[in-house]
Amino acid sequence: MEKTVVIKNATGLHARPAGMFVKKASEFTSTVEVLAKGKTVNAKSIMGIMSLGLGQGEEIVVKAEGADDAAAVDALVELIESGFGE
Repeated sequence: MEKTVVIKNATGLHARPAGMFVKKASEFTSTVEVLAKGKTVNAKSIMGIMSLGLGQGEEIVVKAEGADDAAAVDALVELIESGFGE
């Protein structure tokens, strides 16, 4: 299962939103990855997410495989679309 989403919050995936994203991804048993800028990183790794340097308006793909993959992708896409409460 995968979905494409655009980063909406003004500051992009900096420390606080990246932390929220990793925490949410870690709630699921599925393998969760983020595809952006030609790279694939583990969505449960703060260093992986931060290494992408994602800013506002950038498009990413959230991809998950496993028992709760649909729920994981939906929850992470929802978090991104909410702008991380910013």
